[in-house]
Amino acid sequence: MAGVKLTGITKSYGDASMAAVTDLNLDIGDNQFITLLGPSGCGKTTTLRLIAGYMAPDAGTIEIDGQIMSSKDTLVLPEHRGMGMVFQNYAVWPHKTVFENVAFGLKLRKVPSSKLRGLVDSALSLVNLSGYESRLPSQLSGGQQQRVALARSLVVEPDILLLDEPLSNLDAKLRERMRTELKHLQRRTGITFIYVTHDQAEALALSDRIAVIHGGKLQQYGSPREVYLRPANRIVADFMGNVNLLPGVVTGAQNGTGDIMIAGILGTTAALPHGIASGSQIDVAVHPENIVLTRAADGAVKGEITDHSFLGNLNEYQVKLANQILRVQTHSKENFTVGETVGIAVDPEAISIFEKN
Repeated sequence: MAGVKLTGITKSYGDASMAAVTDLNLDIGDNQFITLLGPSGCGKTTTLRLIAGYMAPDAGTIEIDGQIMSSKDTLVLPEHRGMGMVFQNYAVWPHKTVFENVAFGLKLRKVPSSKLRGLVDSALSLVNLSGYESRLPSQLSGGQQQRVALARSLVVEPDILLLDEPLSNLDAKLRERMRTELKHLQRRTGITFIYVTHDQAEALALSDRIAVIHGGKLQQYGSPREVYLRPANRIVADFMGNVNLLPGVVTGAQNGTGDIMIAGILGTTAALPHGIASGSQIDVAVHPENIVLTRAADGAVKGEITDHSFLGNLNEYQVKLANQILRVQTHSKENFTVGETVGIAVDPEAISIFEKN
């Protein structure tokens, strides 16, 4: 299999001041499931297309197993990179059967028919489509068509599989099932998967490592746990889930730990990032599940429930704290009513602190 290394990659469309990707460095290990995650227009699909070889960078290099595939002056064609690609819109031929769709790449490579059938059968078995060989795409569900696209990419035995938001056209339940199938598929094949999505839950569920991209720049590259629990900056914290970003101040600091006051009313003690001292104005990021609500009691910091949504496996509340509205999630059995006064506390080990700009 193969690893990919991007060094100083920059790509602009027209005006150099409007760079789609800027000085991007990324080291993708062999046999990993890597996700490029970010909002629309952040540069993640441009990065994928650069890796695929559909365009050349303005600066920097892309290496596969130590060999330069792309630079400003060098561009190895996509068909010579040992990669497969799965697109958002499936791109299956409506007039060809499942077998013919999957076999297409093999026929281009002039694989003998005696070997071709076995390879197609193996690819269809990998994606659980054995027995569907003679069906047309119009006779398949959306999830089955996506699996045909996967089989077509896998049958040519790529070292790297690139996937550009392949599940975005599926309904929520099918998308969740396909996530599991993709993860198992990557584990079974040992192929390096590079996956593009704007869906945080998808990235967390699938990835060995996540590259968070915003404004064409890499913001953080780490495991799902690292990116979610220890965001590198305010941009990552704000993008990874429905986080509460609250103003605060450090009221005392010693040996890397500080007393902080959140929203002028909620006090706690937490570890401080390097460079943040007593008196620093800060932003505090805390996920909704890390805020604890209790029945109001004397001495507790109090807030008022202003809205409630029942989401099946959990309750979500809007809670007014001073002049801030907190988003809070609790177990479905923890019930509070709109208008009720509640006690509020945060887990100090589950907050992230950033110096205010």
